[in-house]
Amino acid sequence: MKTKVNELAFPALPYDYKALEPHIDAMTMEIHYTRHHKAYFDNLQNLTKDTEMADLDFGSLLKNISKYPVGVRNNGGGHYNHSLFWTIMSPKGGGKPSGALAAAIDMQFGSFEAMQEQFNNAAKTRFGSGWAWLCVKADKTLAVCSTPNQDNPLMDVSDCKGTPIMGLDVWEHAYYLKYQNKRPDYVSAFWNVIDWAVVEKNYQSAL
Repeated sequence: MKTKVNELAFPALPYDYKALEPHIDAMTMEIHYTRHHKAYFDNLQNLTKDTEMADLDFGSLLKNISKYPVGVRNNGGGHYNHSLFWTIMSPKGGGKPSGALAAAIDMQFGSFEAMQEQFNNAAKTRFGSGWAWLCVKADKTLAVCSTPNQDNPLMDVSDCKGTPIMGLDVWEHAYYLKYQNKRPDYVSAFWNVIDWAVVEKNYQSAL
């Protein structure tokens, strides 16, 4: 996050398009990554080029997003959200967290299953397009929430503030080719590809 907006790079996908099948299909992955995410990245660069925003730290831009145009909010959020999303999934994912993250989940929610139920509800009940999040709040406790469109908990416009450590894209472009209108099935499938080692690292970095 300590990178200027004009120095951001479009991230490489850490696995093949087909790697997350059968849970997320190859065509969805390719379209999602090469068209949707790439468009957010390119739009962000175009909207900020030759402006004072280009020299801002990207994290600071997001945290003060209310000061900037809505196009920067949408595309900056789209780039940040997707960059996180790709990394917290893996073909070797699934199972449950361990270590400090597991202990924090048990302390905050009572059990992994209770957190999972809250996260599922956040993802399934987000009206229209948006994201579900597991994040670390300012007091270092965990929270589950959702945001509309390409907003995220880093933004000062968000009702749910914190540092995201895990997010699920519930825009239709993320699941419609395989799951059509069955968003709950897509949300359930997501748990089979979560890379808990990465989420744990994100948790430690957020403390």
